[in-house]
Amino acid sequence: MIPAPTASPSPSALPAASPPSWRLMMSHPAHQLSFGFGSGLMRPAPGTWGTLFAWFVFVVLDPWLGDAGWALLIAATFILGAAAAERTGRALGRPDHGAIVIDEIVAFWLVLWLVPGGVFTQAVAFVGFRLFDILKPPPIRAVDRRFKNGVGVMLDDLLAAFYTLLGAAVLTRLFA
Repeated sequence: MIPAPTASPSPSALPAASPPSWRLMMSHPAHQLSFGFGSGLMRPAPGTWGTLFAWFVFVVLDPWLGDAGWALLIAATFILGAAAAERTGRALGRPDHGAIVIDEIVAFWLVLWLVPGGVFTQAVAFVGFRLFDILKPPPIRAVDRRFKNGVGVMLDDLLAAFYTLLGAAVLTRLFA
């Protein structure tokens, strides 16, 4: 005998989404990655904390990773980050919750890997990246609104990285 179809539960009958917390982060490796190993749980401005975490990790790993290593790490973390952001977004009830910072981490690694220069250049790139990520000039805002999944979470920050790299190229051309 085939069971009769049942109506979908009302939104109030669904389990409540979990708020971002250390407990949630430690409950699954995907949440640890999504929250930038805790940097996304810091307040205020979790995206800025996640970007600072990315910068720290870059400084630590850069002496040991060549271009091929960075390309592999960025590509692999983009793929894993998209899956992790998707899972964590579902757990939080918001696909692109501010505590999810793996997108900032991957995008800023790309910027740091490709931007020339030392600490001053990296600091200028940090400010530029945060501005583009926060202000979301076209088409970043459209992508952010259109794609509400793990890939969409990652993609809008890659566009902010592109704008940052374009700005760095223009500044380098004008002032170097």
